[in-house]
Amino acid sequence: MNHDVKNPDLAAEGKRRIEWADHNMPVLRVIRERFAREKPLKGLKMSACLHITAETANLGRTLQAAGADLVFCASNPLSTQDDVAAALVAEYKIPTFAIKGEDHDTYYKHLRAACDHQPIVTMDDGCDLVWMLTKERPEQAKKVIGSMEETTTGVIRLRAMEAKGQLVCPVVAVNDADCKHLFDNRYGTGQSTIDGIIRATDILMAGTTVVVAGYGMCGRGVATRAHGMGATVIITEVSPLRALEARMDGYLVMPMAEAAKVGDLFITVTGDCTVIRPEHFKAMKSGAIVANSGHFNIEIDLEGLAKLAKNVRRGVRNFVDAYDLADGRTIYVLGEGRLVNLAAAEGHPASVMDMSFAVQALTTEWVVKNRGRLDVRVHNVPREVDEFVARLKLQTMGIAIDTLTPEQAKYLASSEMGT
Repeated sequence: MNHDVKNPDLAAEGKRRIEWADHNMPVLRVIRERFAREKPLKGLKMSACLHITAETANLGRTLQAAGADLVFCASNPLSTQDDVAAALVAEYKIPTFAIKGEDHDTYYKHLRAACDHQPIVTMDDGCDLVWMLTKERPEQAKKVIGSMEETTTGVIRLRAMEAKGQLVCPVVAVNDADCKHLFDNRYGTGQSTIDGIIRATDILMAGTTVVVAGYGMCGRGVATRAHGMGATVIITEVSPLRALEARMDGYLVMPMAEAAKVGDLFITVTGDCTVIRPEHFKAMKSGAIVANSGHFNIEIDLEGLAKLAKNVRRGVRNFVDAYDLADGRTIYVLGEGRLVNLAAAEGHPASVMDMSFAVQALTTEWVVKNRGRLDVRVHNVPREVDEFVARLKLQTMGIAIDTLTPEQAKYLASSEMGT
């Protein structure tokens, strides 16, 4: 079996990690059991470009149980858990191309290995796989019956491709499903981002001034967790509606140029580029810490920071680089500006990824059932998939909810009853 992982000897450790995560993924486990009986993806060639973590491994096990012929590659050079990658190959027989810390050339070599599998269904976390197929192998891309996109940044790219007429296969914005972005983006990113920052720096959040760039679902989650740990939270935004919401949620709101003067810790979660730039670095206090939890490492202008530095000290702690500026100040960058929750920690907790990956698995089944009937555009996840996952998650948590009475259902469907 063709593969590229760091150390096959880590497989036993990776299997233990995968099994531990599985205990906290009951929804995906229920789906896996049905998939094993029904084989809805039997013989289907799939390639998935995702963060290679224990939670992703359990999604892979579910797709494999459904009969899929699956290949994995990493969606970020620093997000791979090497023991999990080894276990996927040795224990679960899933070809995997992923090494934590892989360089640019290796990253793209791994993407091409996933393309070489000739998939007709793909999964992406950032749109790199669909982009490569579209740009380098357009005829192969046209054979893809559907692709699932996991993250906000990927959906932004896909919608841009659609608007420009570049999209050649149907894609589904899994990120936009309520069971994904309302929980994964908010609670998952919120907790795992703070976890990664604390692991990398050992800072005390209480009394710290934290600047959160972006108040989407990810920004909301990060701000909530930082505030809950005693930090003063400042939000920077470009959207007047989100800025207003942040202020009414109790946070300070100001431009980055002002926040740069007072922040101790800066966290970007925008999905955009150059959110923190040289003019902001010039205003920061010595010892300021800068981290990113948006998808790509372009939210922080590291090239601009490097030009300001007279010296860069790599690895002053694990996943911490020190940029010594000419005026004597030092600015610390975490995880090379990549996703700090995966570079310095373990990513989202399994319990929240249970929902995201349940949506992924069921949407894949839906795409296959509707093969040949989906237009070439960005589709939403079917509402029934979202609601099924939510109800099943509640059941696994032992939570019951009310149901509409016949009278209530009739009222909601009627226009006749007024004041």
